[in-house]
Amino acid sequence: MFLRRLDLLNKAGTDGYPFDIPAIKHLTSLEFRTNVTFFVGENGSGKSTLLEAIAYQCGFHTAGGGRNNRYEVDASESALGNHIRLSWLPKITNGFFLRAETFYHFASHLDTMPGSLRYYGGRSLHEQSHGEAFLSLFTHRFGKKAIYLLDEPEAALSPARQLAFMRIIKDLEQDAQFMIATHSPILLGYPRAQIFHFDDQPIREIRYEDTLHYIVTRRFLENRDRVLDELFED
Repeated sequence: MFLRRLDLLNKAGTDGYPFDIPAIKHLTSLEFRTNVTFFVGENGSGKSTLLEAIAYQCGFHTAGGGRNNRYEVDASESALGNHIRLSWLPKITNGFFLRAETFYHFASHLDTMPGSLRYYGGRSLHEQSHGEAFLSLFTHRFGKKAIYLLDEPEAALSPARQLAFMRIIKDLEQDAQFMIATHSPILLGYPRAQIFHFDDQPIREIRYEDTLHYIVTRRFLENRDRVLDELFED
């Protein structure tokens, strides 16, 4: 592990978004115990906001990329970034921040630097399907002694490719750290991962089997007709 702890600094003088998000409002610190950590919660719960703040403190482009990627995208600043402190052992500077919602802009940025494409599979990410581009990034760009911050990486991945991505994590886990905000019940099943639940305040750890993602998915798969009957009844 590299990143061991996150602390929220004094919030005096901070008003409005994102400090009024309940999970952020009640946050004091988080301790990371494993090399694979998941942030889970409903949309707007603050998980992506906190991941973005970590990316800011790591020096990564907050619209997506590493330390050397600089390009203009609206709303790519982190209001929370200056209000957290990260504790490392040891400190590393290598890594990547993936934002599914701005990945198109990152791919366009790469096309302005053709020499960089060899680090992403050798061809433009725009020439690949969304899922292929994500896997090219994970396969060719990701390596050891790095931290990877991923915001909803499942957005472009089929269930089969989510499993392939889990294999990539497994191959790198001993020498890299992953923090992933996700809604995927498949990814959340990664063995021995730490899961932080953002719908409760303060943020707390939760077992995989206690996540709403697991509960709802399992109920639907085991009782599809009953669930649909309840959903569609007048």
